[in-house]
Amino acid sequence: MISREPTIERLATAQRLLLTPFGLDESHLGKALAEIKAHQVDEADLYFQYTRSEGWSLEEGIVKTGSFSIDQGVGVRAVSGEKTAFAYSDDISEASLMDAARTVRSISSAARSGRARVPARKIASSRSLYDGVDPISTLDSTAKVKLLEKVEQLARSRDPRVAQVMAGLASEYDVVLVARADGTLAADVRPLVRLSVTVIAEQNGRREIGSGGGGGRFGLAYFDDEHIAEYVDQAVKAALTNLEARPAPAGEMTVVLGPGWPGILLHEAIGHGLEGDFNRKGSSAFSGRIGQRVAAKGVTVLDDGTIADRRGSLNVDDEGNASQRNVLIEDGILKGYIQDSMNARLMGVKPTGNGRRESYAHVPMPRMTNTYMLGGDKDPQEIVASIKKGLYATNFGGGQVDITSGKFVFSASEAYWVENGKILYPVKGATIVGNGPDALTRVKLIGNDMALDSGVGTCGKEGQSVPVGVGQPTLRIDGLTVGGTA
Repeated sequence: MISREPTIERLATAQRLLLTPFGLDESHLGKALAEIKAHQVDEADLYFQYTRSEGWSLEEGIVKTGSFSIDQGVGVRAVSGEKTAFAYSDDISEASLMDAARTVRSISSAARSGRARVPARKIASSRSLYDGVDPISTLDSTAKVKLLEKVEQLARSRDPRVAQVMAGLASEYDVVLVARADGTLAADVRPLVRLSVTVIAEQNGRREIGSGGGGGRFGLAYFDDEHIAEYVDQAVKAALTNLEARPAPAGEMTVVLGPGWPGILLHEAIGHGLEGDFNRKGSSAFSGRIGQRVAAKGVTVLDDGTIADRRGSLNVDDEGNASQRNVLIEDGILKGYIQDSMNARLMGVKPTGNGRRESYAHVPMPRMTNTYMLGGDKDPQEIVASIKKGLYATNFGGGQVDITSGKFVFSASEAYWVENGKILYPVKGATIVGNGPDALTRVKLIGNDMALDSGVGTCGKEGQSVPVGVGQPTLRIDGLTVGGTA
């Protein structure tokens, strides 16, 4: 059997699903782009998307709900300076494509001299980070139900205090095709799965919750017995730990963050502030600080969309640019921002492969992929043992950040009070308050245990949600404010 190069294979899949059924081919795309270029615009693109998704959820011992959906459409964009005109349609046809093209070209009233032409076709370079499998078809319906039932049985068998178990299994098959006015053609076939587990434990009338889960860009066979047990144990442990939790002390103190998912604090408090649009507009606390020290020595932060099979990874971004491994902060020095095409052009730099959009009905903007801090040289146990009085936070719930000031507030869903290097008891109701740029300068110890999250992150920005990854090693940060309940 002779197989095609992956980039060509993905392009063929996208054409088969998004063009051929509607009587379209590349000549129609060129015609629509030429229509936009009849006016003087800086950029223009077409974004076709086909998404098939499925979800199953279990509660009270039975699979109560299931959903299946198919969505497809095209988004048409023209950019002039820093202005964007955008139109989209769930009707993929030559007529709707040309209507949208004529609509968005009005962003520029100046007609282009001579006949508008789209340069010769060039296929965008891309990665090969995951298989283009349709995850929905990797398990049949009976097997999916049994998988969720196994989660329920395992969780209840772990401890008699487990009162309720909820589990969800989600699969998505996403195919995108990007055609740009410079002749670039790009495509991606993106599988995405996630298994989530939530446990409620009860003791002496007190009820507490714990969660676990994971996923990535692969088929459902990934969720074998070992992974299922890992997610269940994580959820049960968190719920049982919180049953014993005492009110959290409050005040300024040393905080140690665990590895992996606590990197969500890094994502929110620092990552968003390094996105190109906020820095171009001067609204980020990091604006104009390239080359300056913004963090303690040893702090290196990356945004990397090139990690195989990861939830936040992309072969190409939603503008047809290959994903990249971008060093944002190196040994405490700010090196760069993450960029989409428009903000990169306006700032005089190159795109970084971070142009992302929720769907064909949304405009792209600079967004994170997998954002994490590199590990250091300290043993994690040594870091915890260094706490005289403080908080050891191993898991986080929700949080929010003010991009302009850098101020953040995060709630710890699993945390412990530590005195003289000893973990004394779990605490409940701890919120961590700080300022992102300031917190980076307060990092004192960096563990050698860098870990990425298990594949559960979703990032929201300006009403758009996209899958992301986070990660970090164990970190000691001095002088953070903890809002407690004690």
